[in-house]
Amino acid sequence: MGGGIILRNYRVPTLTIAGSDSSGGAGIQADLKTFSAIGTYGMSVITAVTAQNTEGVFAVEELSGEIIKSQIKAIFDDIEPAAVKIGMVSSPEIIVDIVNIMKKYNPSFLVVDPVMISKSGYSLLKSEAKENLIKYLIPMAYLVTPNVPEAEEITGIKINSVTDMKVAGKKIFELGPKFVLVKGGHLDGEAVDVLMGENIFEVFETKRINRKNTHGTGCTISSAITAYLALGYGIKEAVELSKKYITEAIEHSFDIGHGVGPVHHFYKFEGLTFSK
Repeated sequence: MGGGIILRNYRVPTLTIAGSDSSGGAGIQADLKTFSAIGTYGMSVITAVTAQNTEGVFAVEELSGEIIKSQIKAIFDDIEPAAVKIGMVSSPEIIVDIVNIMKKYNPSFLVVDPVMISKSGYSLLKSEAKENLIKYLIPMAYLVTPNVPEAEEITGIKINSVTDMKVAGKKIFELGPKFVLVKGGHLDGEAVDVLMGENIFEVFETKRINRKNTHGTGCTISSAITAYLALGYGIKEAVELSKKYITEAIEHSFDIGHGVGPVHHFYKFEGLTFSK
């Protein structure tokens, strides 16, 4: 494509507060790729460093509360994000620190992806942190995006069907966020997500893509929604567009490494040539 690609919205700043994935498929790296693919300017606050690859998570080291708060302050004091996504925040102290500083800056859109367990089964949230997540972070969210295991953990409700998703979503909504999106990818059948809020109830159903490479899907869809909210889309359209994006990204996923590979964040640009 002569003249390259014009990203008209690239000056719209979006922020992710999450952990680093050394293999690049999930976490901060997936979030920044998603922001860029959708066309917003991505910024990051790193909460933890993980040693992981396509075969699993092998170690996690949290950053101190002070450096996390300093990163957030440095960004908000200079470049105010149009929307913020919070992913992996593994300790109760870090959650309280982030909640307090978010109260100060009060972003218009705060998307909380309650990351608890990696796809390989590694716990990414300390057991004592769950209470603070539920009590402090979820209530201040514009949108919370739990998958089925996370919704079960938050509510104590066993989810085996879309009906169960609705019940669990209602219980999470009652905690105080403006909207809840329960993601049904862990259930059998079509990929069904349920969005609910005070004046909205929508069920989004898309075909299930039979691909093994789904590393980072949760991070990717929540950061996609964050980017679309930053660009001015309403919640329903932001979710709809993000569902379409993650479905295509999974469909174009690829093998890299020896385990569960990543989705293709930049599938839209395949086949394009860029001018020098």
